[in-house]
Amino acid sequence: ICQTCNDPVKDLSSLKDFTCTCGNGVVVVGAAAVCETDECAVTPSPCGTGQTCSDPNKASNKLHDFECTCNDDMSLKTTDGPATCERDECKSSPCGVGQTCDDPSKSVGSIGDFTCTCTNGVVTTGASAVCETNECAAIPSPCGVDQTCTDPNTASNKLHDFECACKSDPSLKATDGPATCDKDECSSSPCGVGQTCNDPVKSLSSLGDYSCTCMTNGVVTIGVAATCEINECAANPSPCGGDQTCSDPDTASNKLHDFVCTCNKDSSIKVTDGPATCDKDECKANPCGKGQICNDPIQELSSLHDFTCTCMNGVVATGAEAICEVDECNVIPSPCGISQTCNDPNKASNKLHDFVCTCKNDISLTATDG
Repeated sequence: ICQTCNDPVKDLSSLKDFTCTCGNGVVVVGAAAVCETDECAVTPSPCGTGQTCSDPNKASNKLHDFECTCNDDMSLKTTDGPATCERDECKSSPCGVGQTCDDPSKSVGSIGDFTCTCTNGVVTTGASAVCETNECAAIPSPCGVDQTCTDPNTASNKLHDFECACKSDPSLKATDGPATCDKDECSSSPCGVGQTCNDPVKSLSSLGDYSCTCMTNGVVTIGVAATCEINECAANPSPCGGDQTCSDPDTASNKLHDFVCTCNKDSSIKVTDGPATCDKDECKANPCGKGQICNDPIQELSSLHDFTCTCMNGVVATGAEAICEVDECNVIPSPCGISQTCNDPNKASNKLHDFVCTCKNDISLTATDG
């Protein structure tokens, strides 16, 4: 670089007789000269501002060996290029919330010299400051109404440690949030039917103080459902219906569905928690035969099989089908047809299809049921 070349004898027989002459007069025959080349001598400097450039070997065959050294910290240096001399430690936000960060030197050689300053003036070097942060000072209070807020450690690195205590009962407290102070025990309907519930002190520390009051007689019980008088038979209409007697053996409110219905016609017929089945008309099942009249004089479960079956000719049977007189031949037209005589040997109603037909012109010719 920056050398002058001269070949005095341009003949193939005199190869390598050329000379290389440096700008400072150094001459070399047959090869490039080793001249002085100071890489730091250029303008602008290859190291930039705030740095010192030095070229330890200025020989022309020793390029890219210059060194850049930071002026404010000579331990920071780089070869063949500018050194990294500055670093703003505040860019990584090392300080806490509400603190101011300052890095005075911004030098790689002075890491950890940044300061964190609290709003109250507390300063810490190389770390986040421990400032005073009272979490209870927030508006509205993090504990809500009817509770007191206490922050035992107001250091900025001790957040979420505030405590909420119920004013009605300071023993009820919670950390980092409102405490559960109230509980209305009546909301779970602990009292029985026909009772009113009242919880005078809705506090977790006074559980079991609710009262149950009977609406019928004013009986009051604390902490449990009251035992009131409830006569289930007093309802209108009666739960037993007509022609039955209702009785409630235990009228305590916790003894429901125990009333008894008794049939007036037959006191042996009774049912608990509902009307009894007192009547039964046996004639509804058609127990009598064709052409008979059925009658059930006492339609009660205690008098079954008292129905009667009455034939058209007046024959009566009790509790079963009657055996009436039924002459199968006494119909028009005759079941035997013309030129035949019809005879019914057994006219009982349960002896049908036994009539006999006999030919008039030959009485030896007969047939039954046709």
